[in-house]
Amino acid sequence: MSNVEYKGLGRRKSSVAHVKLVPGTGKILINQRKPNEYFPNSLVIQDMEQPLVITDTRKNFDVFVKVVGGGFTGQAGAIRLGIARALLVANNDFRKTLKVSKMLTRDPRAKERKKYGLYGARRSPQFTKR
Repeated sequence: MSNVEYKGLGRRKSSVAHVKLVPGTGKILINQRKPNEYFPNSLVIQDMEQPLVITDTRKNFDVFVKVVGGGFTGQAGAIRLGIARALLVANNDFRKTLKVSKMLTRDPRAKERKKYGLYGARRSPQFTKR
């Protein structure tokens, strides 16, 4: 029996996800926990599983994820990108399907830095007329 595994790296905001796909029955573990235990709501889980659903490989692979940083939305986005990239390694025929549904594009949005003279990234001190 050969140990075949497909790896993918996903990033979103400040989250980084290392995804490993192994041919199996569809089990998903995130930091050694089930998705229902790890994420607070099911919408985030659905978002994370989209690449598997789109390519119809939900029951073909076991997904093992190690994710660090950020909040649960950023982590789900990072996992989604990691799964999509790992699926490409597994079968390059999925590229067109994943590309059309924008699963292979890294979301570049990140927190804007605070500027000096301001209270936040854009929040300025209150203006006083007199």
